[in-house]
Amino acid sequence: MASLTLLLSFALAALLFGFSNAQVMFGFYNYVCPNAEAIVNKEMVDIMAVAPSLAGPLLRMHYHDCFVKGCDASILVNPSAKKATEKVAPPNLSIRGFEVIDRIKEKLEAACPGIVSCADIIALVARDAVALTHGPCYQVETGRRDGTRSVAQDVIGNLVPPTSNITALKAVFLQKGLTLKDLVVLSGAHTIGTSHCSSFSSRLYNATGKGDTDPTLDKNYVPRLKSKCKPNDQKTLVEMDPGSFKTFDVGYFKQVSKRRSLFLSDEALLHDSETRRYVEHQAMASPDEFFRDFAVSMVKMGRLEVLTNEKGEIRKRCGFVN
Repeated sequence: MASLTLLLSFALAALLFGFSNAQVMFGFYNYVCPNAEAIVNKEMVDIMAVAPSLAGPLLRMHYHDCFVKGCDASILVNPSAKKATEKVAPPNLSIRGFEVIDRIKEKLEAACPGIVSCADIIALVARDAVALTHGPCYQVETGRRDGTRSVAQDVIGNLVPPTSNITALKAVFLQKGLTLKDLVVLSGAHTIGTSHCSSFSSRLYNATGKGDTDPTLDKNYVPRLKSKCKPNDQKTLVEMDPGSFKTFDVGYFKQVSKRRSLFLSDEALLHDSETRRYVEHQAMASPDEFFRDFAVSMVKMGRLEVLTNEKGEIRKRCGFVN
């Protein structure tokens, strides 16, 4: 019996060594933590049942993590008196749902101590947020390790603000190794969730610095937005895809094609022939093609600068570097 136990211990060690030296892959945890994805999904089902408004922020968290030094969970690290981390950088102050990641991490640590990375949890949570809002259910590559660096300054230049034009958007996405199609497809994530008025109020009240309204906005839509967002309103939340902001669908593309999007960065998709063509096509189509494209682009984004092999670590708690 002792020799069998020793043999099993060696076998498990070999598996862990083999997987630690792999790249991200589908089913990374199948042997070392078989229930990992099921645990994430169960927790997400329970969370979305009571807090469906977290779907948008949790999906956005994955993008905000991956575009800043790669998908390494650096967005989760708590700041200290001596160090401002990514979590408190201005673009991330509106991110919600950190407690969701902590809750799921606690469950996974109880089941498989030291095995599942916080970076993988973010990716799996984003996938389930999409599926649980009636979007596509796609496979996620896993095997990422967590980073040990999180600096607020790193966010600058990596996350495109909602005021970005098409030139800025293209530059950042191409720099990340993503295509124009990925840009417009991933922008479709704005089909779920809300935004603070402060992110787009300049389009309503001071588009060119002269107290005017952005002429690219549908003039019939402007009064509706102004009724929700008064000048200098910093707190009110507005649906990004009115009427179906809790449902992952092609409604976003319908809004953009009608020039009823909230952000300049959404409007900007109409200023390039390739991205405009995709927007206009999806605005008139069933969601099947967009769902397939979204899954592909999310997997691509999830590979950005990942830490694997002996790089990084598996954090014990997501808010703290080991």
